[in-house]
Amino acid sequence: MAESEAETPSTPIEYESKYFEHHGVRLPPFCRGKMEEIANFSLRNSDIWIVTYPKSGTSLLQELVYLVSQGADPDEIGLMNIDEQLPVLEYPQPGLDIIQELTSPRLIKSHLPYRFLPMALHNGESKVIYMARNPKDLVVSYYQFHRSLRTMSYRGTFQEFCRRFMNDKLGYGSWFEHVQEFWEHRMDSNVLFLKYEDMYKDLATVVEQLARFLGISCDKAQLEAMVESCQQLIEQCSDSEALSICRVHGHMAAMALEKHTARYH
Repeated sequence: MAESEAETPSTPIEYESKYFEHHGVRLPPFCRGKMEEIANFSLRNSDIWIVTYPKSGTSLLQELVYLVSQGADPDEIGLMNIDEQLPVLEYPQPGLDIIQELTSPRLIKSHLPYRFLPMALHNGESKVIYMARNPKDLVVSYYQFHRSLRTMSYRGTFQEFCRRFMNDKLGYGSWFEHVQEFWEHRMDSNVLFLKYEDMYKDLATVVEQLARFLGISCDKAQLEAMVESCQQLIEQCSDSEALSICRVHGHMAAMALEKHTARYH
């Protein structure tokens, strides 16, 4: 069968009950029973999709995309619940039926691998913005997320979590395969492949890429104003506590990942 219960032992054991497998990829339980409906989800040419592996800067990217595509004010965005404006395709709420009926242009998020996204998207319908993040930083953020989310109940060590990450035992499967699939489609006309780190290294170029990809016409002054607004958003979204956590665990992540990446060389 395509879908089966995940039975791989872990610590703690009850953590395993949080996942199931679909075509060899471990997915969160709320995806169960809806993968066929997701594959057949109807797209519109005006749709804008934001796709990431979890903890790859999704919240920051969605705000930048919303600002660039809607011409919104960063202060206004700060007062909005952007998550309500950009629903996640596979989440229980608001659900596929409601997302299907949203007015255009729809902005939709997903963490699903490329192969599981709607088939029409593979055929060039809609625009897809994908963001990848350095796994050494991502795994630290993902670890903290699992520990803070009561429904996940993860109480293993950071080293154990890194082993899970490297052995594809977390929700949404292998980070390596997730990024590789989109990298292979980076030249598709409807796909824009971005890197999280570039938002901090060269924000102007990222904003220009977004505007061009989304068909937003702007002169130099308008682009500079847009970059300034995006910079404000980045500063608002920066979490000093999260950064300190990365500094504390960063070397641990590097050691754990380097130890387990030998099989990829």
